[in-house]
Amino acid sequence: MTSNEMFSLGGMHLAPYIRLATNLIGKTREGGGNMFRHQLDTMSILIDYGHIDPVLLKASVVHDVLEDIPNFNHNLLLQNDFEGRAVYDLVVEVTRLPNESKPEFLSRILRDGSKNAKILKTADRISNMIALGFVVSYEFIGRYTEETARYILPIAAQVDAKMLQELESLVASRRKYLEAIRPPETA
Repeated sequence: MTSNEMFSLGGMHLAPYIRLATNLIGKTREGGGNMFRHQLDTMSILIDYGHIDPVLLKASVVHDVLEDIPNFNHNLLLQNDFEGRAVYDLVVEVTRLPNESKPEFLSRILRDGSKNAKILKTADRISNMIALGFVVSYEFIGRYTEETARYILPIAAQVDAKMLQELESLVASRRKYLEAIRPPETA
């Protein structure tokens, strides 16, 4: 990232969004860690790959609030700043609908998602795949890894070759790990 790009981050007001994300402090993740840190990890991944669009970064900080905070007042997102509507719309786009299965949700993003939704979902999954290193459930790791290969790799291929490369590496490493710890076959 160039110094000019870093300078452009200086004018961004993330604090109101981080304040909203603090509602996720203490919420644990099945994939390891807690939800608040996951929001900031996702934002860090975006910055690391040079994705510094203000709406995208703000949405990354709060991308799970609608899904994971019961009765979250969505007006808090809308009223945060002049980009609140755009941030809210992006968060809604990457939020699983109540009656939507996980495959339907991921297929929707792959098929109909905006470029920013696809970038955000890719960064979100990189964070999630890294967190799998702390998970002990063979079944969860296997299901999540294959879901990533089937749905998220094609999403990443549409938006960022370098993020795709990292995800492919994470999928390969999780598959190698699963092979090493494969439970014995029962008769």
